Amino acid sequence: SGTNPYINLVKTVVVDGEEVKYYDLPSINDPRYEKLPFSIRVLLESAVRNCDNFNILRKDVENILNWEVNQSHNVEIPFKPARVILQDFTGVPAVVDFAAMRDAIKRLGGDPEKINPQCPADLVIDHSVQVDVARSADALQKNQELEFDRNKERFLFLKWGAKALKNMLIVPPGSGIVHQVNLEYLARVVFNREGMLYPDSLVGTDSHTTMINGLGVVGWGVGGIEAEAVMLGQSISMVLPKVIGYKLHGKPASYTTSTDIVLTITKHLRQIGVVGKFVEFFGPGVAELSIADRATISNMCPEYGATVGYFPVDEQSMAYLHQTGRDDKALEYIESYLKSQKMFRNFNNQAEDPVFSEVVELDLATVVACCSGPKRPHDKVAVTDMKQDFKECLSNRVGFKGFAIPADKLETTVPFVFEDKEYTLKHGSVVIAAITSCTNTSNPSVMLGAGLLAKKAVEKGLSVNPYIKTSLSPGSGVVTYYLQESGVTEFLEKLGFNIVGYGCMTCIGNSGPLDENVAQALEKGDLVTAGVLSGNRNFEGRIHPLTRANYLASPPLVIAYALAGSVLFDFEKEPLGTDSDGNNVFLKDIWPSREEIQEIEKQFVIPSMFKEVYAKIEKGNDRWNALDAPDSMLYPWDPKSTYIKSPPFFETMTRELPGYTSVKDAAVLLNVGDSVTTDHISPAGSIARNSPAARFLASKGLIPREFNSYGSRRGNDAVMARGTFANIRLMNKFIGKPGPKTIHLPSGDEMDIFDAAMRYKDEGKVVMVLAGKEYGSGSSRDWAAKGPWIQGIRAVIAESYERIHRSNLVGMGIIPLQYMPGETAETHSLTGRETLSVEIPEDLKTLQTIDVKVNDDRSFKVIARFDTDVELMYFKHGGILNYMIRGML
Repeated sequence: SGTNPYINLVKTVVVDGEEVKYYDLPSINDPRYEKLPFSIRVLLESAVRNCDNFNILRKDVENILNWEVNQSHNVEIPFKPARVILQDFTGVPAVVDFAAMRDAIKRLGGDPEKINPQCPADLVIDHSVQVDVARSADALQKNQELEFDRNKERFLFLKWGAKALKNMLIVPPGSGIVHQVNLEYLARVVFNREGMLYPDSLVGTDSHTTMINGLGVVGWGVGGIEAEAVMLGQSISMVLPKVIGYKLHGKPASYTTSTDIVLTITKHLRQIGVVGKFVEFFGPGVAELSIADRATISNMCPEYGATVGYFPVDEQSMAYLHQTGRDDKALEYIESYLKSQKMFRNFNNQAEDPVFSEVVELDLATVVACCSGPKRPHDKVAVTDMKQDFKECLSNRVGFKGFAIPADKLETTVPFVFEDKEYTLKHGSVVIAAITSCTNTSNPSVMLGAGLLAKKAVEKGLSVNPYIKTSLSPGSGVVTYYLQESGVTEFLEKLGFNIVGYGCMTCIGNSGPLDENVAQALEKGDLVTAGVLSGNRNFEGRIHPLTRANYLASPPLVIAYALAGSVLFDFEKEPLGTDSDGNNVFLKDIWPSREEIQEIEKQFVIPSMFKEVYAKIEKGNDRWNALDAPDSMLYPWDPKSTYIKSPPFFETMTRELPGYTSVKDAAVLLNVGDSVTTDHISPAGSIARNSPAARFLASKGLIPREFNSYGSRRGNDAVMARGTFANIRLMNKFIGKPGPKTIHLPSGDEMDIFDAAMRYKDEGKVVMVLAGKEYGSGSSRDWAAKGPWIQGIRAVIAESYERIHRSNLVGMGIIPLQYMPGETAETHSLTGRETLSVEIPEDLKTLQTIDVKVNDDRSFKVIARFDTDVELMYFKHGGILNYMIRGML
């Protein structure tokens, strides 16, 4: 690497008595700079600071500066984020891969000490708690004890990782959800590293990493595979994105929540189509939104499909940093640095508005209360339409808005007994009501709103049916603190919303079991009952296998639907109950106004809370501190472990470059339609007792209650490969009904997908997948690429891909192929019973059109979705990690 050609831009200033330096971008003296969207200015600064004429070239800097022209021309740029954030479910496989890479380097004759991440990595242990215990005073303690017992081995392994790998900060279990901890504590906004100032930026191993965009930090979710490369000092290779300017104006109505705003924006942006693009918010309406409101909107970025949903830093951001207890000296250099770089915004000053690829607008005053569902986060339904919409969903043919319940079964009712009292379930009954997930539990306005609603409901004598599984899982200890201080906790508990743990919980499928009598009633009546959650994802089979309809809603609405007991409910016309005088109580009688909530928020959400809660993080907790992790540089693998296992990715790896391999006579393992999510490909929730993963764990002597979840076992490839395509809601066209089954060909045997994949492997055949639009949408789950690789899948042909999943496939050496525009499996009369060959040319280029040959002498053209030269390089090496190992050898 050479000397930085922009060294002449370095400026030295004194801030609060400390001499600091930074690359002064305005002194490039180029009129194009001030036209750049603020998010692109961050990419430019990274390229300027890291320019070495080797990994990052002068040409790359010029390409970013020329964004207005280049945004439409598929121009590739490098980006070196300031840090990486991992949550434990994805952190474990990342650390497992590092440990295995060290072993591989040693086997191939290299020095394993070379494997050490070069950039800061923050690892937060969250995402794990399962709601086994709810509605009790000691639910939190019991859930956390169970959690620690189940996951002790995983935690020990991570503690080893913190010792063995440099620059890794671990936030111990029980502290909160990674994205909220990032917002409230970890985010630097501006780094000061050895006296050099530069913008905070990051990639994270969870698609909701974008939440941090609400605080003016550029960051997005990548697969674990890509994050590992960044931890090893690699740049991310990306196509210079278009930037959609999203103009907000007007003021939200008094009874509108930030969740309503985000569900409205999510539907709007999905309709426009923003996959692979940046969205940057501007306009006077932004000034009406708190940082928590902005973070709620940014958090849902993967649901509207953009790479980032960015809010530049303004005075509100600085006030938030102060409110959350950030260091006063840091606040001083953050503000002076950003202002000097023209990265600080005044949303009311139109003269500061940059150039955008296109502009869309929303008047905040037009937003109404809404939910989203029953199967996707961008299917918005106004609360006033919910009853009618759900009725239609029951009768509609099976699809995102349909369950195909026959007319004679629409009124089915099933009586059951719960705690010695008889109740009745029917279609639309609410059986899970959870205030959960990073999207909303970071937001004091909706959390205090839920608390005030609970208080008013209890005071009016309203209650929630005891069989409904209610839970409250805050994003951090700060939430608990301000709910208690403002006096609403006791009312939440009276309605059954006890704090059950800190983590994603219900939103990621860790809702825990329903009561057995409830579960039997659902199955007996084949009922479409509902989960209502303040989450960000409601894909099929994710929340709980038995809740077929799931609606995203604001925390106050979660409580409202729990009180109503059904989603077939019209809040305007139907009372929630009666008060002590026998008067009807409607939702409007207990719903708190935005002004009322803001008053309480000002009073009770204060800096000392954040300081006190986060001071404990560095000290850990007794259970964590008592864990005695190994000290060795190489990890001592335990062959009997069902949690942590050295993966097979490097077993056949050679020092020499293997080159491109074509795909010959591949069988189609499964043929799927549109919107197959990473939850369909690699579920994170509980392990079904009749699944290949369950059979494997049983063969190791485990009983079903010890199976834990797929998420917790991401460090064991034997479990995860068996869990690939194991979602009970997966629709494989070979089978024609939901379930993790396929047809082995030519035998015609119906089998579990994993078993069929192994049979093909034994026969020496490779396999591939046929898919529709948006293949791999949802979480940035690296196992959705690693699992298929272990199953022998070497290519996927889809109509389109979600960004992160496509790059994960490349990272594992799987070929993402895309039908030509307007073409599908159907237009080519493909049933999946054919065998297919893909000829990969020796001089393969980015986005090259190549041929797929069918075994009946037909052929058709597809686009090889290697979007950048770097991706081609990864593929040539058999994957990104193999490329990294060879680089170190």
